[in-house]
Amino acid sequence: MPQTVLLAEDDRAIRNALERALTLEGYQVMAVADGVEALAQAHRNRPDVLVLDVMMPGIDGLQVCRVLRAEGDRTPVLMLTALVETADRIAGLDAGADDYVVKPFDVEEVFARLRALLRRTSPVAAGSAPAAEEAPKPAPGRFLEAAGIRMDPQARRAWRGGRELELTRTEFELLELLVRNAGIVLDHSTIYDRIWGYDFGPGSKNLAVYVGYLRRKLDEPGAPLLIHTVRGVGYVLRED
Repeated sequence: MPQTVLLAEDDRAIRNALERALTLEGYQVMAVADGVEALAQAHRNRPDVLVLDVMMPGIDGLQVCRVLRAEGDRTPVLMLTALVETADRIAGLDAGADDYVVKPFDVEEVFARLRALLRRTSPVAAGSAPAAEEAPKPAPGRFLEAAGIRMDPQARRAWRGGRELELTRTEFELLELLVRNAGIVLDHSTIYDRIWGYDFGPGSKNLAVYVGYLRRKLDEPGAPLLIHTVRGVGYVLRED
């Protein structure tokens, strides 16, 4: 069965072009013009993945995402946005989106990001360890621990000290990757490959946005910083 994409985009030219491209790529596409239609369609026929334009009249893509997440719907969401400021991207992640593409975009990048999101939610991916190492998942009741972080990969829960962290799917996988490799500097291409399954190149700010957002959730006043930037290389988790 082809995987289904719910596409919400108010620009008719972009919507038609992307619907055609996705169909040729083998997806079954449900294309709508606004957020109201997107929510109605998502409730009628739950898709495998949503592609939402951020700026739509009435109910925009962020509001659609917030409503679905409030309902407990964890279907992966890819945002399309013409907004390039970091704060705008963070707003999308805060709404519950899993990834974003900045307009104007290359359709091949959209395909790559969709493949990565769908791999992470497939039954096969759900049963495999998403770490940089080829290590098996801990047995039930076992935790990953490093630098004051404790994680339960099977339950997808994480804590810093006694405080539980509210993480999106991508944030959890990024933190798990860093915890499994605590003290090791992971370069940008390795992180992109492990988390997204694709290296978007040196010009992409995607990783920096996620690291920044994860830091905001981890950091505590007076406590040591945990995620450190190694300029020109990548990131490392350690408690200095």
